[in-house]
Amino acid sequence: MADKLKIGITVGDINGIGLEVIIKSLLDNRVLEFFTPIVYGNTKVASFHRKALGVNDFSFNVINDPEQANPKRANMINCWQEDVKITLGEENEIGGKYAFISLEKAVEDLNAGKIDALVTAPINKHNIQQEGFHFPGHTEYLQEKTNAADVLMFMICDELRVGVVTGHIPVKDVPEHVTEEAILNKLELMNTSLKKDFWIQKPKIAVLGLNPHAGDNGVIGIEDDTVIRPAIEKANEKGILCFGPYPADGFFANRAYEKFDAVLAMYHDQGLIPFKHIANRNGVNFTAGLPIVRTSPDHGTGYDIAGKNLAAHESFMEAIFQAVHIVKHRREQAELSQNPLAFRKLSRDRD
Repeated sequence: MADKLKIGITVGDINGIGLEVIIKSLLDNRVLEFFTPIVYGNTKVASFHRKALGVNDFSFNVINDPEQANPKRANMINCWQEDVKITLGEENEIGGKYAFISLEKAVEDLNAGKIDALVTAPINKHNIQQEGFHFPGHTEYLQEKTNAADVLMFMICDELRVGVVTGHIPVKDVPEHVTEEAILNKLELMNTSLKKDFWIQKPKIAVLGLNPHAGDNGVIGIEDDTVIRPAIEKANEKGILCFGPYPADGFFANRAYEKFDAVLAMYHDQGLIPFKHIANRNGVNFTAGLPIVRTSPDHGTGYDIAGKNLAAHESFMEAIFQAVHIVKHRREQAELSQNPLAFRKLSRDRD
């Protein structure tokens, strides 16, 4: 039990469905056989959500530090002591304030090595903007806090893995950010992650076009031929097995993604709309390229269903288990690289 991974969990916007999916994910004690959960939040806020769900046989073990975590319980660190007014389903400054407090404390412990991975409940990208957080989302915040050179938003499920070249930026700004360098960087991150985090020895990557029909030989835009194709060629020269550009609509409609280990989309909605449809509540957002492991569910704050006991927790549960698997894959690979099998040349005359 002592060797189980400690998974840090942030509560996200306290007026959303974050705590609902957290509680639902940890209700079954059998999950504690695989990891030790440490939730960064507040027990009073958690109790409010528990009562709203009508859950009576669940409580958190309160601790002050991850070292005190009980491996047989769902643990919680109280990140604030003051009483907080919760208004379920409402976007306001309170939701953003305490989402950031939870995140900040969890990342502090993550960087200090006190927890093994981080799973983040959904935040509202508008109300979380404050002193200390001026980022489009979790991904960019974690990139700065871990000093990562570049990161990849990598959506994963059993059937499909999708990364994006451009993340949380307006659609009108996408073309200027789709450059050879950006595509090549994301392909390198994806290729490395597939090998290190998912143990795929020779990843095969599909690259989507930017324009409808991948430009149709320049009739509907030239970026596919002048930017994306050269980037694919350079990636192949570096030993990255990638193909394309493919027209996005036909690629997903014909289930061509089944022939590849991952797909690189050019912009957010191009990749995430088909991904969320295919993942069907089991998708996970994984931030590749970080020195630490961070995952999250593939949904938002769910203000419209907050407190109504309607939120599905499968994506959040999958995010926890993906974090566990990725940490173990990284550690096993590090161990193997430190202790490689000795090479010996055998003689032909050996009996």
